[in-house]
Amino acid sequence: MKLKPWYDVVKPREDLREGKPLDASEFAVHLDKVRLGDQGNAPEDYKDPQRFFDRTFLTENLAGLGAEVMRRLSGITTETSAVFNMTTQFGGGKTHALTLLYHLARHGSAGNGWRGVAKILQRAGIPTVPDHCAVAVFVGTEFDSVTGRGGDDGTPRRRTPWGELAWQLGGTESFAHVAQHDAEFIEPKGDVIGKFLPADRPCLILMDEVLNYISTYRDRGWHNKLYNFIQALSETVRGRNNAVLVGSIPASELSYTDKDHADQQRLKNLLDRLGKAVIVSVESETSEIIRRRLFEWDERAVTSDGRVILDKQAEDTCRAYADWVQEHRQQLPSLINPDLAREEFRATYPFHPMVISVFERKWQTLPRFQQTRGILRLLALWVSRAYQEGYKGAQRDPLITLGTAPLDDPMFRAAVFEQLGETKLEAAVTTDIAGKKDAHAVRLDAEAIDAIKKARLHRKVAATIFFESNGGQVGAEAQEASVPEIRLAVGQPGSDIGNIETVLEALTDACYYLNVEKTRYKFSLKENLNKRFADRRATVQAPQVDEEVKREIQKIFAPKEFVERVFFPEKSIQISDRPVISFLIADLDRTMEDEKATRQFVEQMIRECGTTARTFKSALIGVVPDSAQSMREEARKLLAWQAIQDDADDLKLDEAQKKQLAEYSHKAKRDLKESIWRSYKHLFLLAKDNTVKMVDLGLVHSSAADSPLSNILNRLSADGDVEKGVSPNFLVRNWPPAFKEWATKSVRDAFYASPVFPRLLNAETIKETIARGVESGILAYVGKGTSGKYQPFAFNQSVSPADIEFSDDMFVITAETARAYLEGQAAQPPEGVSVGAGGTGAGAATGGGVEPDGKPIELPPSAPTPPDAGPAKIAGLRWSGEVPPQKWMNFYTKVLSRFAATGGLKLTVEVDVNPPDGFSKQTYEDTQNALRELGLDDRVAEK
Repeated sequence: MKLKPWYDVVKPREDLREGKPLDASEFAVHLDKVRLGDQGNAPEDYKDPQRFFDRTFLTENLAGLGAEVMRRLSGITTETSAVFNMTTQFGGGKTHALTLLYHLARHGSAGNGWRGVAKILQRAGIPTVPDHCAVAVFVGTEFDSVTGRGGDDGTPRRRTPWGELAWQLGGTESFAHVAQHDAEFIEPKGDVIGKFLPADRPCLILMDEVLNYISTYRDRGWHNKLYNFIQALSETVRGRNNAVLVGSIPASELSYTDKDHADQQRLKNLLDRLGKAVIVSVESETSEIIRRRLFEWDERAVTSDGRVILDKQAEDTCRAYADWVQEHRQQLPSLINPDLAREEFRATYPFHPMVISVFERKWQTLPRFQQTRGILRLLALWVSRAYQEGYKGAQRDPLITLGTAPLDDPMFRAAVFEQLGETKLEAAVTTDIAGKKDAHAVRLDAEAIDAIKKARLHRKVAATIFFESNGGQVGAEAQEASVPEIRLAVGQPGSDIGNIETVLEALTDACYYLNVEKTRYKFSLKENLNKRFADRRATVQAPQVDEEVKREIQKIFAPKEFVERVFFPEKSIQISDRPVISFLIADLDRTMEDEKATRQFVEQMIRECGTTARTFKSALIGVVPDSAQSMREEARKLLAWQAIQDDADDLKLDEAQKKQLAEYSHKAKRDLKESIWRSYKHLFLLAKDNTVKMVDLGLVHSSAADSPLSNILNRLSADGDVEKGVSPNFLVRNWPPAFKEWATKSVRDAFYASPVFPRLLNAETIKETIARGVESGILAYVGKGTSGKYQPFAFNQSVSPADIEFSDDMFVITAETARAYLEGQAAQPPEGVSVGAGGTGAGAATGGGVEPDGKPIELPPSAPTPPDAGPAKIAGLRWSGEVPPQKWMNFYTKVLSRFAATGGLKLTVEVDVNPPDGFSKQTYEDTQNALRELGLDDRVAEK
């Protein structure tokens, strides 16, 4: 169910809707200005009695006070008191209570119909507010005894509190009784007081901010005179059945001196002894007071006892939030009873209960906090801004929460800091929460995923931490915000509660004044490690960064068996041309951000070795980063943290910060490592068609393998670009047609020079391949002896790979060639034996041959035969001519092969290539490489 935004359900009062600036005095009643009516310039909310009662919630204590005073003024002395002492904390509603009594006494029965008055009359047990009541008001912050009042306006000059009270109560007649006392500044006693108090009608005397007056005139001794007067006045009033004295002693306790404390206690003891102490409101009634003062309510939506009745849409919101609390009760604090959650949300709507409770739980003990008045002042600004943001910014929050506090508003921040008693947190708020365009929470919201961005979750969480961690409560935990408290204050129906931890982690990493201890958070004046980190990071120079990145790259691309690494080459001559897989680790400026230039550079490295063409092109594999930005950024972070660690003792870090610093440094090392893994993901290598191809490893992380090289080799093995070994049949299938014997060195080199062949991880495995081929009769391993014979000759027998060597003088031949060789050898007579037509011969064997076991067969002796001169022999031959391309192979088979085994064959080839359209430089270089692979002179004349 989609919940209605609060501003579509209830409306703030008109001035708040219009966003008119609210002065702090808006919620501070000046009783003297109310008394003066239009001349006093009091706000309409206080000057107009009906409007005043419409916006006043009658707390139990306030209703009780009003009932007792009205009952006493009506002449009833039972269950009443004649003297009352307002003891509520500064800003707690004392003057508001005095104003309520003033309007009732001043207007009498005309006020019977005002909202809440019926409740007062019912509790008082009287039918009407008494009429014709004499009312006098003394406000210690207003009355000046040096200049006095009157004297220039047709009224007598009055310099004393008693003279002023007498004048207000009975005019000239009453003042006449104390005129001399006023002139001589001598306090009257009971006899005189009894005379200036009206005898024919009720009398109400209201004294506010008494201590302020006492403090001002203490040095003149007038404080004792006022004390004596109040004592005498209290005794006199107690003797009347229709007179009441209500006093409010405290000034702001923050400005108390030792003498102020002494006088305050002295007066309090006096009034408590002679009268009754009154507390205007209790915490449970604060929310109702606020709702009545800040919002407009239909009269039908207010109960007889002054409480607001919510409509269906508001009830839906309260029910949804209560259900959410029930669902997540295991993750929330006990500040709200899950079983009574709906009632809690009802009592504070449209505010979240945590908004009201944070001031009661944590702020009320602040020396400057003005309790109800302070909360009203803050929330009025809050509601006004939230209402405008709701409509103009389309923010559709179902409730006004701590997180929606308009901390970006200078006026609101000023009001907050006034209650805190200091403005030093201005930098923390504007830097980390709101107030600057680049405030960390604002920036993080802008960069976050849609769900977090739309909810403004970073800002809400940060604002919640600020209010929860800056109260006046004693104790470390009371001055911090716990994760459960943050969840309760920020979470709402339909939201992912897990996002709060994500946001907390981001704020912890970004904010400068957010201090974290395990799972508790606090905004304070103390710069955290992030601020020190930001300062240090700005001093890290680019060369330092690149040096650190390169050092870490070389560490991560650790040595690996069978392969070589070449770090950050600039010229091809820096890369050796050897038959071994070599990885070119590109420099930080060779990235895929400029793919064309990077590809061209790597291809040049693959194809060239200095001024000549590279023989083992296939052996070289380029490893190129996607970008160097993330690696450089992570290295800069690491260097900054390391710099802070080096200066930890001088910085006087506490134990928590030292622990946090170690964690940050460890994380920075890990992040740099991961950024290198992620960045070096592009491979360049020779493809089978002799072009350079690129392989993207995709999203890579350190858990993929024990090192980036291992991960790369795994991928190349899977793609068939790198093999651990090949079978003997592979050599047979890929036998060069021009070779009868294939030199073992050339066999090895082919795997690293020819793109047709896979790269072998270890060249030594070729020896194993040859040994297996010899043993299985697929290959023969031979060397060339004299007279065209193979020596050694290994075929169809067991050979150790250790006996195989890579050499231009050792060869492998196919089984077909090996068998033909054996057959040829078997057809030739043994060396030193000549066999004639008669079947006799001469030599070591005197018989006609050899037995199967190799022993000679003995024959009878015969007469010697003259040796046969044999057929005539030709010393050699020479031929030159042009052979068509289609007959090249036949030319070798039918002409050259018959001389290849006899020795003495010398083949000189002259190649003349003249294609009609010419050919590329690449083809020219490939020709040179092919000649080198065959062990031939690679000097080719270019036309």
